[in-house]
Amino acid sequence: MDDAFARLENIEKSFSTVAVLKKVTIGIGRGEIIGLIGENGAGKSTLMKILSGIHEPNSGRILIEGRERRFRRPADAKAAGIAIVPQEFNLCPQLSVAENVFLGAEPLTRAGFLDGAAMRARASELLAELGVRIDPDERISRLSAAQKQIVEICKALAFDARLLILDEPTTVLTPVEIASLFALMRAVKAKGMSMVYISHKLGEVMEICDRVAILRDGELVHEAPTSALSPAGMASRMVGRELSEIYPEPAPARDEVLLKIEGLSSPGAFSGVGLELRAGEVLGLAGLVGAGRTEVAEAVMGLRPATGRVVVGGAELRLGRPREAIAAGVGYLSEDRQGSGVLVAFSVAENETLASLPAYARGLFGPIDRRREREAAEKWARLFSIKAASSEQRLEHLSGGNQQKVSLAKSLDPAPRVLIVDEPTRGVDVGAKREIYRLLRDLAAEGIAILLISSELEEVLGMCGRVVVMREGRSVGELAGAELTEEGIMFLATGIKEGESA
Repeated sequence: MDDAFARLENIEKSFSTVAVLKKVTIGIGRGEIIGLIGENGAGKSTLMKILSGIHEPNSGRILIEGRERRFRRPADAKAAGIAIVPQEFNLCPQLSVAENVFLGAEPLTRAGFLDGAAMRARASELLAELGVRIDPDERISRLSAAQKQIVEICKALAFDARLLILDEPTTVLTPVEIASLFALMRAVKAKGMSMVYISHKLGEVMEICDRVAILRDGELVHEAPTSALSPAGMASRMVGRELSEIYPEPAPARDEVLLKIEGLSSPGAFSGVGLELRAGEVLGLAGLVGAGRTEVAEAVMGLRPATGRVVVGGAELRLGRPREAIAAGVGYLSEDRQGSGVLVAFSVAENETLASLPAYARGLFGPIDRRREREAAEKWARLFSIKAASSEQRLEHLSGGNQQKVSLAKSLDPAPRVLIVDEPTRGVDVGAKREIYRLLRDLAAEGIAILLISSELEEVLGMCGRVVVMREGRSVGELAGAELTEEGIMFLATGIKEGESA
């Protein structure tokens, strides 16, 4: 691309031994809006973090207007005219619009004091240029999501940004607010600004982008003008791969319903979700980032306020009580392994018995029986092939795959009838994945009902005979049999096709 404002050439990036980007080359034209799409984990955000100076590539180079640049920190990218509007707004809610626009680079008077009048005047000019009416003295906490997005864009314009990266900008916007954002994007494009638009909403990509670049498994697999693609074509290219042979044969589901969810809702997260899960079944819960899948799991476990009905084995749970959920026979493997799944400073044994600690106490208020705790840990080590020096080894010294197995053992130690696993193979290697899949299949064969939440469609298809798809906080369809394909899931998750309410 001869008229490229920015060009990334042969960009490679690995975290530990995991290759996230593999020789990605992409140009961004002057005054162009390019859509960057792909499945969760395809490498989109990592690529843009490299362009905005948050990460450095392992190899490859960045050219800005034909000149090679090296960004060691975000300030370097900012100085080169690159700004990013993150999915989660980076604003201080108790400060004013003007104060946020100039935060960290406030204009000063000759005497060295903060020049509030200059900030307000320049913020007013920027807002007027964008054609919006927002009081520069208004607190951020009082603005709508769309207005906060405008403030983020003003921050970029205030420092003469020439390339704006928008990461999932419409996640919390209404249709009217999305239309306003698109009008704003077209206005700044007309002034010569380039934009990268990251989104899972393919209809919006079709509407606002001039060109589309598709990443899959860290590689650029397709690049074309938007006019040459359809949403269905984009979805197919995003998921175009065959299943590997690492998945064991499925166990047949039984008739007994062990988990029934009816009209489950949590303010601001999801609403009206319903599903049934049978003994011996592995049911998939699929959807894009922000669809509400993890929030549903948290509500079932009592970790999030919710209304509706959750019935386990015929008995209705009182929502908001984690201990009651565990006592009723529900186990939970958190998606955030080191954040809320395990305690890395604790030993293997201490982690594995964490969810069922009262069972190891000597009497009601007695000390923990360490011998029984070690025996339980040795049992899980044999069953799960956990590689550790001993049950007393601290978890921080184990590999990611072995930490995940310990977290799974912790979920199973209370002997649940229903097991919810959220991103069970995130951050583990192929060998560990294969073992975890085998463990889940063995549990299902024993009659445990498993709800599998995963962003990897290959994993969902390889493990599940039936899948409920969520989009924007709602269950929008259920797929099984011949309809259960990657394209079918992606069509429902992106809104290309609406299914029967699950």
